[in-house]
Amino acid sequence: MLASFARREARSPTLRHLFRQINPPLRVPAMAPATRRNNSSLPAGYVEDKSKGPRLRFQESLPRLPVPTLEETAARYIKTLKPLLSQAELAASTKAVEEFIAPNGPGRKLQEKLLARREDPKHKNWLYEWWNDAAYLSYRDPVVPYVSYFYSHRDDRRRRDPAKRAAAITTAALEFKKQVDTDALEPEYMKKLPICMDSYQWMFNCSRVAAKPADYPVKFDPSEHKYILVVRKNQFFKIAHEVNGKQLNTTELEQAFRRVYELASTQRAPAVGALTSENRDIWTDARATLLSADPANAKSLEAIEAASFVICLDDAAPVTLEERAHAYWHGDGQNRWYDKPLQFIVNDNGTSGFMGEHSMMDGTPTHRLNDFVNDVIFNNKIDMSDPAVRSGLPEPQAVRFIVTKEVQAEIDRAIRDFGAVIGEHELAVQAYQGYGKGLIKKFRCSPDAYVQMIIQLAYHKMYGKNRPTYESAATRRFQQGRTETCRSVSEASVAWCSSMADAAVDDKTRVELFRKAVDSHLEYIGAASDGKGVDRHLFGLKRLLEPGQEVPALYQDPAYAYSSSWYLSTSQLSSEFFNGYGWSQVIDGGFGIAYMINENSLNFNIVSKGIGSDKMRFYLGEAAGDMRDLLIPTIEAPKAKL
Repeated sequence: MLASFARREARSPTLRHLFRQINPPLRVPAMAPATRRNNSSLPAGYVEDKSKGPRLRFQESLPRLPVPTLEETAARYIKTLKPLLSQAELAASTKAVEEFIAPNGPGRKLQEKLLARREDPKHKNWLYEWWNDAAYLSYRDPVVPYVSYFYSHRDDRRRRDPAKRAAAITTAALEFKKQVDTDALEPEYMKKLPICMDSYQWMFNCSRVAAKPADYPVKFDPSEHKYILVVRKNQFFKIAHEVNGKQLNTTELEQAFRRVYELASTQRAPAVGALTSENRDIWTDARATLLSADPANAKSLEAIEAASFVICLDDAAPVTLEERAHAYWHGDGQNRWYDKPLQFIVNDNGTSGFMGEHSMMDGTPTHRLNDFVNDVIFNNKIDMSDPAVRSGLPEPQAVRFIVTKEVQAEIDRAIRDFGAVIGEHELAVQAYQGYGKGLIKKFRCSPDAYVQMIIQLAYHKMYGKNRPTYESAATRRFQQGRTETCRSVSEASVAWCSSMADAAVDDKTRVELFRKAVDSHLEYIGAASDGKGVDRHLFGLKRLLEPGQEVPALYQDPAYAYSSSWYLSTSQLSSEFFNGYGWSQVIDGGFGIAYMINENSLNFNIVSKGIGSDKMRFYLGEAAGDMRDLLIPTIEAPKAKL
């Protein structure tokens, strides 16, 4: 889901270790369907507060994010360094860690402070404010392509007409919005436990606002802003989605979209939306220029920021998976408002997708929204056939800006800078059709851990070694939980990758090493999801250093920066309704690999700064084939029926 903090880290050694644990924050853990459950089946400590509505009824009884012991984190950290460092480097790093956690070491006082912060009633989650600020709101690089993420929808063959497609998506999204606004949305569960639903408040009628030294989020009253924002040829329009207390039906919405196509058909407007693609400091200054150009611009900005969500009607017709990925990940840099958390994109050929802004919400809520939208459309779960169109419905209302020479100069710069940034990136899609989770489960293996090994093997094939790898682990079972890092490279995974490259190793040994690698991965990601990973704890301790206080040797050790430089930034999100999703790489020398594990296929979206995304695509396919061939003989033949 993302790359913001990591990118800043890539340029600043003191920061590099912190990020891209956020930027594909998109890994979707195995979650139970969001259906009503019997409260008596909940474990002790979970209390249902019916006064808060279904969405938040368990919220206050969710546990707080734990603080691991120094010994736990130290041991796990050293373990993650072993496959990455030489013996001499490891010895130096071990010494730095031992000094940090010694009885009189600097880590002890920092740990005391962190434990006190955890118990402070002002903080429901000791990490939440720090992480939102450091990883997102204070991050200055452009949100596109470094923070935004996308989903590419499966084609709706009954709605090739873009106005019909946009109307159906809007109808379905509004049904989901009703549940969120009224807190009627059922919570999700992970390992049979309810998880945090707090971030849904930042889904509708919200926006990120550019400011110095840090951006901030805004939330508007949904009862007072009952309209969506539509963008066509850089022009903005408000379409009311409720009139006289009644939601517009799909036919009425389709009529409104057709009117937008007519109104915007003559010419393009100045691309004010391009300003949101800029570096955040530049956009902050440009925003001030825009506001000072004319008092009317303030009202136009608020109209955009307060809209329920955005529908971008692009004058493009992407066909290939790569073309679609580019369209939804970043588009043309103009027909967007990148600060909005929800943007559905509909193309002239009826293809559609979604772009998410990441600062206040990770990928799991927007994944649920998009799954819901596509499910109700493809499976006819909402009646969209009402042909009635009320008379007197308001016309789409244009949202106009006064664009002075100064504002136009800012727009021109934003367009140039966007082109330069996007031009540095290389995207490839590996739509692997050989098998999916159906076969993987026959290998008696976690599908996610299995695909992590595909990625490790592919990287080893390409470079002859393994390097630091990030996979996001959800911590939503805690109050205001977001993500933690799973460090995917282990001694076991390196040993297995090496065995696959060594012709002298037999398949029986390779399978044994593979099982150990998978078990190691499952252990780490389980611990990370329980709030006992390495990276967030070390981040929190470092955050408590006083101004001018000597930085402990642990943080100055080159291994600390290297081990959290994500040469592979990975995350899983799977849906049978999507044909792709992804985001940017984290460091210039690395890859961003988003993957989907569907029943009979695997999909990888590979992004890099020109270091060989096409080659990585090839090696991912080859690795998937090698692993299939290795493990098929391990499938037990079904027992004959007597």
